[in-house]
Amino acid sequence: MSADDVARATPANRDRYVDFVRAFSIVVVVAGHWTIALIFWEDGQIFVHNVVGHQSGLWLATWALQVMPLFFFVGGFSNARGWNSLHSSGGSYREFMQRRLTRLFRPTAVFVGVWVIVETGLHVLEVGAAGVFRGTFLPFGPLWFLAVYVAVVAFTPVTLALHERWHSTVVSVLVGLIVVVEVARFGFGIGWIGWLNLLTVWVLVHQIGFFYADGSLVRAGPRLWWGMVTAGLGGLVVLTNLDIVTGELWFPRSMVGVDIEPISNMSPPSLAIAALACWLIGAAMLLRVPVSGWLHRHVVWAFVVRVNTVIMTLFLWHLTAFVIAIVVLYPLGFGKPVEPTLRWWAERFVWIAAPALILSILVLAFGRFEQPTPTKSRP
Repeated sequence: MSADDVARATPANRDRYVDFVRAFSIVVVVAGHWTIALIFWEDGQIFVHNVVGHQSGLWLATWALQVMPLFFFVGGFSNARGWNSLHSSGGSYREFMQRRLTRLFRPTAVFVGVWVIVETGLHVLEVGAAGVFRGTFLPFGPLWFLAVYVAVVAFTPVTLALHERWHSTVVSVLVGLIVVVEVARFGFGIGWIGWLNLLTVWVLVHQIGFFYADGSLVRAGPRLWWGMVTAGLGGLVVLTNLDIVTGELWFPRSMVGVDIEPISNMSPPSLAIAALACWLIGAAMLLRVPVSGWLHRHVVWAFVVRVNTVIMTLFLWHLTAFVIAIVVLYPLGFGKPVEPTLRWWAERFVWIAAPALILSILVLAFGRFEQPTPTKSRP
């Protein structure tokens, strides 16, 4: 069934906004990775630096465009709905995980398999391009997300049960745990403990999605949503200026990792990412009604459906498309500036259009592996 057919068959009660936010978050991540890269090609090795660390004031854009929290938020919505529906019909935890992970693992297995073949061939044949890929981690960056998301999904029945019994208390406890970890990490110098927040922060954001799934976040209305926006942005301002008080950098202003800073808010995710999620989710709820009306236009909705049918393929292969674009364009003179010069900014269209074209070809080749396998009816 084509995306156009799926769009026409969409039930009237489907929350289209969830699909839109999911597609929007991945598209922003993909385009963002292509846009912010300062390219270095040295001794046959390709690597990139983040322009945010080299352009004054550009960190502010990450407060709006670091949208990975939105993906975990709508993931909480979808996983809550999926588990409740399956559990009420007598389904098991094993069946839940199988349904949730099949679509993730099948395109991932293809991605890893293709790259194993490519890497093996480059090593064995020692062709001229071998140095471009051997030792280059760039195409495999998306895999961190998959590992963390699988862990969060696996906890869904437990975290959802906690939500149904204690509601907002669970959120408060998770925030408290994140704060304790940050104090131990920065206040007492226990650096390794920060990695506990790799799970805690994303479970928190996923947990907020449960409030959307049960309708309580919608019923709360604009007063709460504006409160989330205010609290989140206010929290970011305070957290990213703690160095003025403490004399030591705890939370950088950028919400993405940059090469010139010793600390990243994303690796591991910090309390600042929790504040970022608060304001982004509040803003998303404020936009829900007007955007939902727009999504009833058939052309728009069909596009959202199409993106969602290949969303893992887009995410997995987008950096591969970027590497291929570098291999083609860099020898032609593109991507040479190693600082955000006027020429570098002028080339941004090229560095979005070229990988987008290559990615569209990769999606045509590999998107089929993300589609559900038709089930045979029993005789």
